[in-house]
Amino acid sequence: MGVIIYLLVIIPAPFIFAGLINRVKALWAGRYGQPVLQPLYDFMKYMSKGQVISTATNPVFKAAQAVSAGAVIVSSMLIPLCGASPVFTVDYGFIVFAYLLGLSKFISLISAMDTGSSFEGMGASREASFTAFIEPSFFVIIATAAAVSGMDSFNGLATFAASNLPTGWVIAWLAAAAMLVMILTEGSRVPVDDPATHLELTMIHEAMVLDNSGPDMALISYTVNLKMVLLSAVIALIFTPAGVSTGAAVLILAGVLFLTAVIIGCIESVMARLRMTHVPQFVFFMSSMAVIIFCSAFIFVLAASK
Repeated sequence: MGVIIYLLVIIPAPFIFAGLINRVKALWAGRYGQPVLQPLYDFMKYMSKGQVISTATNPVFKAAQAVSAGAVIVSSMLIPLCGASPVFTVDYGFIVFAYLLGLSKFISLISAMDTGSSFEGMGASREASFTAFIEPSFFVIIATAAAVSGMDSFNGLATFAASNLPTGWVIAWLAAAAMLVMILTEGSRVPVDDPATHLELTMIHEAMVLDNSGPDMALISYTVNLKMVLLSAVIALIFTPAGVSTGAAVLILAGVLFLTAVIIGCIESVMARLRMTHVPQFVFFMSSMAVIIFCSAFIFVLAASK
């Protein structure tokens, strides 16, 4: 059962997730919009096309997107989905998960710089900066959960919402808000970046992929959407108390994925991308939430010990 759930999450879920975001944006614009599975159709279209590769690149560029996508897929095997055990069980799996996402980002950055394009180098610099801001916050949140629960895995996240104390629910909602910021940043969505923009000077992620085409572009879009799904699954894990049935855990995961897609679609419909100088302030919001979560968890532990 766990393998089936895992396959459903990593294969159709990224395309459905992106399709829901597009449908929400279309509804805000008063249009019917694309089919929910349009990202899947686009993926298949890109996979069937040829590639135009610059002569300035080397084999690193050609293999980068496949390696990047592979790192994210492997990272997904470390998350316990819907109460089932992860495909791979390792001590402190959340650290391995974060470093696999970091490896995927690193490969994408060197791929962009390998083209020799000043625009792609600019986008890579911006992407690296914002990732450096959010990674410590992610470690603080997950490590705090591990410290509170005494567990060395993602299962410690369930401790927050599972407790009947108000502090537990406060921590859970703060962690969810912080993870939403991470989703918007890692997914290159508004207000951090605009996936629909065509102005190079304001692009971040889109500037990095100007030289990619065909199957590489398909893997790039799939990898970004899969990252957002996996981080949404982490939010679902926070609100999935230990010991619930598989059916209830599946409903929680599906509900969180749907709600996250709707929230992202609404955010992109009602606000514009932030000025580049203001993006770090938005990203640092996750750092603020991480500090509050750490302090709240400390209070949580003191209250439980009395």
